[in-house]
Amino acid sequence: MALLTYLKSELSGLFDLLLPPTCAFCRAEAPTPSPAGICPNCLTQLLPLPAARCSRCALPYPTEAGGPHLCETCLRRPPDFSGVVAVGVYQDLLRESIHRFKYEQSIHLDHPLGTLLAQRLAIEATDFRPELILPVPLHPRRLRERGYNQSLLLARRLGKELRVPTEPRRLRRIRPTPPQQGLPLAARQRNLRGAFTLSAPLRGEKILLIDDVMTTGATLRECAQVLKAGGAGEILIAVLGRAARHH
Repeated sequence: MALLTYLKSELSGLFDLLLPPTCAFCRAEAPTPSPAGICPNCLTQLLPLPAARCSRCALPYPTEAGGPHLCETCLRRPPDFSGVVAVGVYQDLLRESIHRFKYEQSIHLDHPLGTLLAQRLAIEATDFRPELILPVPLHPRRLRERGYNQSLLLARRLGKELRVPTEPRRLRRIRPTPPQQGLPLAARQRNLRGAFTLSAPLRGEKILLIDDVMTTGATLRECAQVLKAGGAGEILIAVLGRAARHH
């Protein structure tokens, strides 16, 4: 299944070369698409994170909140990661595109979404040089149901862009968890306790941890805690969408 997913992704890129260029999001003809293959109209609909956001977890604040500073959650319980980089706020076109990528087998979106994320990293994480890229893993049961891990597709795309090795099996999900949607942060954290493990210890490597969306941050907090306990150095989070508020 993993090989089939990889082939589909690579063949979709080949078709893009042979056919007239179209926007990866809206499919309209795009004579001059961006490097990510997205038309100017769609690019303008991607809302970047505001300057007023948490300096650790990137939670967007109301515009009147001022510049970057720690949110209440990160003040009370500092996470094991140093920061979060995101393509934009998880809403509208970005949310729709992530949903297609994650749930509708639109795996060709790994290229435009991954390119957008690489561009954002180049702007916001100029001093961070990852030594290893790790995706947030799915439980084997969920992986069989979906057929692919969207975070792994993103991690591989970023690995190519940044020329950094990706290890899809270093961080493992060993326990299935109930659906997290609608649960507060504390309940999500309880669900995730003991859900992840490392297949081999780390030796101080700087880790770029990849996921598609960050809402409360419970999953990424748990993963970062496991990585840090297993010997990781600095951990930076990279996601496509950052929810504008904790749910």
